[in-house]
Amino acid sequence: MDSLFVGQADWPRGRTVVALLATLSLSAHGQEAALDVLTVTASGVRRAAPPGLGAINLSEAEIAATRAGVADSSQLLRDVPGMSMYGAGGISGLPAIRGMADERLRIQVDGADLMAACPNHMNPVLSYIAPSKVAEITVYPGVAPVSVGGDNIGGVIQVRSAPPLFAGSPVEVGASGTLGTYYHSNGHAVGYNAGVEWVGQNINLSYSESQARSGNYRAGGDFKPVAKGREDGAPIAGDVVASSGFAGAHNREVGLALRQARHVLQLTAGEQQVEFEGFPNQRMDMTNNRNTVINLRYFGDYDWGAVEARLSDQDVRHRMDMGRDRYSYGTGMPMESKAHTRNGALQATINPTERDLLRLGGEYQSYILYDWWPPVGGVMAPNAFWNVDYGRRHRSDVFGEWEAHWQSAWTTLIGVRGTRVTTDAAAVQGYDNGLAAAWGNDAAAFNGRDRKRADNNWDFTALARFVPDRTARYEGGYARKSRAPSLYQRYPWSTNPMAALMNNFVGDGNGYVGNPDLRPEVAHTVSLTGDWNGPQKADWSLKATAYYTYVEHYIDAQRCDSGQCSAENLTRTDGFVHLKYANQRARLYGIDLAGAKELGHLDGLGSFSVTGLFNYVRGENTATGDNLYNMMPPNAKLALRNRAAGWTSTAEMLLVKGKRDVSEVRNEIPTAGYGLLNLRSSYQWTMARLDVGIENLFDKRYALPLGGAYVGQGASMTTGGVPWGYVVPGRGRSVNVALNLNF
Repeated sequence: MDSLFVGQADWPRGRTVVALLATLSLSAHGQEAALDVLTVTASGVRRAAPPGLGAINLSEAEIAATRAGVADSSQLLRDVPGMSMYGAGGISGLPAIRGMADERLRIQVDGADLMAACPNHMNPVLSYIAPSKVAEITVYPGVAPVSVGGDNIGGVIQVRSAPPLFAGSPVEVGASGTLGTYYHSNGHAVGYNAGVEWVGQNINLSYSESQARSGNYRAGGDFKPVAKGREDGAPIAGDVVASSGFAGAHNREVGLALRQARHVLQLTAGEQQVEFEGFPNQRMDMTNNRNTVINLRYFGDYDWGAVEARLSDQDVRHRMDMGRDRYSYGTGMPMESKAHTRNGALQATINPTERDLLRLGGEYQSYILYDWWPPVGGVMAPNAFWNVDYGRRHRSDVFGEWEAHWQSAWTTLIGVRGTRVTTDAAAVQGYDNGLAAAWGNDAAAFNGRDRKRADNNWDFTALARFVPDRTARYEGGYARKSRAPSLYQRYPWSTNPMAALMNNFVGDGNGYVGNPDLRPEVAHTVSLTGDWNGPQKADWSLKATAYYTYVEHYIDAQRCDSGQCSAENLTRTDGFVHLKYANQRARLYGIDLAGAKELGHLDGLGSFSVTGLFNYVRGENTATGDNLYNMMPPNAKLALRNRAAGWTSTAEMLLVKGKRDVSEVRNEIPTAGYGLLNLRSSYQWTMARLDVGIENLFDKRYALPLGGAYVGQGASMTTGGVPWGYVVPGRGRSVNVALNLNF
């Protein structure tokens, strides 16, 4: 069996270092090796074995090529086939895999299952790690091995920071560091990152921090009328995307790792503080968010296999209110939430024979949520409004998985996972339950019913890989995946229009009411991939994946027809509406294409290559005949790359078709097609990297297909207080510069 640690001789200053196996074999990686070993070189983290069955891996080099132009870690995924992004705040994008996003995905940061604590999901998982910290990303779209996680139906995203390093001898003990900064002209975004690391033979100490801020960005032209944001504020220009800036995004982390022979114990403690983040597709903004995470991990390499154990503790305090681009109503609209998440996992990888690999494990998660809105006067007083009081979601899992390498050409994987999820919430109250029509009736109905639910789910995955020769690889599989509803889907209880509008994590501008009787979603996915390349793999490559998913009990929405929901709400087609979560049925299908070709070398000009991506997904509600919400229209990306004398330069064209298949129940707004041209260039020294680029070179005005409804200014707290029909636009031209140093 491959060793857990691999020495490298090409670290700066001749240091031989030893890298921790960050993901072990527990993620079903590797084709021929039992363990998927990570090694560290001068350029960063790389794999010693190819990605595992069903996986797409982004290396440090690939991430570095996109890191310079982003402040949001979710944007590092933009070149992954089948991936798209829901619009949100400046550092809080929501990745979607083949039409499924947010809670339908399992997203981990350094092995920890972090949780959002906001009725608008303003603090999603990837907002808690700065792009400068990300060293590697692995994506399992759709048919994911059960060992990489349950309680999801759309796929798994694993984000990892760099593993700790250990010196090979006493003379190689010492310190290293990183320092970086960036500037984006659109929004005048600036940020920095810094880190130091002490590398000993059996101890590693590290500290890192980053900070970022940005003003409102501008679109490529006027997309709305000039109008005031706040009652007494100045007019906001027609090309300014109000409530799109952020400030005081500060991340800090300290780490300690200890090694003894083939065992490593790693402890990290991190804190993120965000002073303000605007959300142009939500009814309010985030005015403070404090997240602390303690993560303890053990990795052990034994003669019979390997063990990984994880414990993590997350605490979130979150506040929302009206930012400076919105009406304050004289009192504001404060909302607060706090959540505490504990995770535990134990996973063993056993090598009974050279052919077989067994993975066995168990997990536990405890999530406790409080969501309340302080009184502000009038009908919103004298008490606090409890949106979710003492919400509880506890999950426990066990799984087993068998991977077999039958011969050099065939690899198979079969796994089963069982999951039990229980949810509950305490009794609630409105601002004044004595106002029966506004608050009391809904609260009494919610408090009078049984709210505890228990869901027993099971997952099954079967995957196979066939590699007939060095020029072709085929993968196919089937997965049955299940996911229990979230607290914010089951327990928001008020049909009051204002209260419903505050519960929305899809950015469509509508209001949502929870449903305690929701059943778990169950997805059946089949996928087939063909991957071809030339005799020399770098010459050319083409990868195509077709997939089909049928979802039982798909959690969609229907028009609210009870309580304070009006009769007009049932038939309106040209405005914002109020909805209630409901189980229905859905199907999603599509194709992803990715290719690359080396074009050759010209004296004095360097080498040239071209890459391409094409994504198509279609989502349908088979119970109602409606389209699913926020499906990315067909899109393609073509890039011409040149490498010469230390420079790597890219001209990239993005083409997106108009979005016409929209969700009628949500009054989703269609968008027009568009094309963008981006230019990027970087220069790599031994200890430094400079990146420059121009995004949206021709300053094209366009609407983001997944940007959501624009409600970022004015009287956004009321249904009709902001005009319907505007979509959050994409950024206009921006000149971006970044410099990163290693020492």
